[in-house]
Amino acid sequence: MSEPFSAFEEDAIAARLVAEAPPGAPAREPRSYLPTLFIANVGLLLAILTPVIVSMAFKLQHITGTATEATSALGLVLGVGALVALLANPIAGRLSDRTASRLGMRRPWLIGSSFVMAAALGVVGIAGEVWLVLIAWSVAQIAANAVMAAMNATIADQVPPGRRGRVSGVIGMGASIAILAGAASANLLPMDWARFLVPGVIGFVAVTVFAVTLRDRRLDAAAVQPLRFRDLVGSFSINLRKWPDFGWVWLTRFLVGFAYVGVGAFLPLYLTERFHLGEQQAVQTILVANLVSTLASFVAGPLGGWLSDRVGKRRPFVVVAGAILVVGLVLLAFAPNVTVVVVSQFFIGFGGGCFFAVDIALATQVLPTTGDTAKDLGVMSIANALPQSLAPVVAPPIIAVGAATALGGFAAFYLVGAVVALGGALAVYRVKGVK
Repeated sequence: MSEPFSAFEEDAIAARLVAEAPPGAPAREPRSYLPTLFIANVGLLLAILTPVIVSMAFKLQHITGTATEATSALGLVLGVGALVALLANPIAGRLSDRTASRLGMRRPWLIGSSFVMAAALGVVGIAGEVWLVLIAWSVAQIAANAVMAAMNATIADQVPPGRRGRVSGVIGMGASIAILAGAASANLLPMDWARFLVPGVIGFVAVTVFAVTLRDRRLDAAAVQPLRFRDLVGSFSINLRKWPDFGWVWLTRFLVGFAYVGVGAFLPLYLTERFHLGEQQAVQTILVANLVSTLASFVAGPLGGWLSDRVGKRRPFVVVAGAILVVGLVLLAFAPNVTVVVVSQFFIGFGGGCFFAVDIALATQVLPTTGDTAKDLGVMSIANALPQSLAPVVAPPIIAVGAATALGGFAAFYLVGAVVALGGALAVYRVKGVK
């Protein structure tokens, strides 16, 4: 974020042009688009979030034998996996923007990458060594983020700006449903291989249904310029001097995402260490907590998206959602018992559901007008992937330092997350081109 930000007022007109529909654009998305996108989004997130929230922590504990070694291994596996995801998303997005297949721009990436993801998750499930888990999980992350890059690009392809809040609100519910379904599947499937393979197969089927029914755009192969190495390198760059609003929305998503990611990744270990729950008790508690979080998100996501469309503003909803998320993190940090942990998940689900719903709509309105929609959304998605890489890396030292204080290790980590989330929510007011 080294670019100067004095150009906000100069770029306000350009940002408003991004928010307007192009000439001749349809008044609304195709009828089948939203339900199939919702199913695909839930399936993809089920496949890739189930390991993060439940399965991976216990898988590594089964391999290493101790909670301490599992914490370190979890940080390594999730951190490296998220790092390769960070690299994969923008590159896959740029390739998707230039795909002149007879099947369309996005469809080949949706089907092929989701198949690779499911296969890699199957390998994770049967792996007996940490190094094999690390490699297979990294492949799964690369494939899943290729799917995500193509899927997110279809929102800009198919949905007029005036309806993106509603669409994003419905999609925002997907994460909570996926987390709840993931916790339920981990509770019903005690075997490691099933906890990874079953969500992966479901994700592949759901994404394939979406891809088959998608009215995909097609590029003329003759009009596609050859992709050079510097184009791939450029997949990670945005001119923040020209598009400063994009940078601030990116920062907002990154900071809030950092706080949100740590909750799910370390909750299994938090429950077993602080409240001395067994593995099955912890899984059941996570299931209840995620049910509460999902119900809250069901209300907050569509409501936040609809209201933001209705009043024509995005930023106030981002701030309020971030503040509610902070309340949940503080409650979680000081929870005296499992009941308060569950209550905290209501606030985290409500705040997170509203934030991510409005955030997706906000992100599509600050995209540069360069024609590289999937690539630019891929750069924006780095703000999702990078916290998944950093949170597992920074969490162990924060937890270790916190353990030496009266707060306790996990409490310190969640409080740090609350401060970061608040800073991210307030950063959205540096966005000038969108209200």
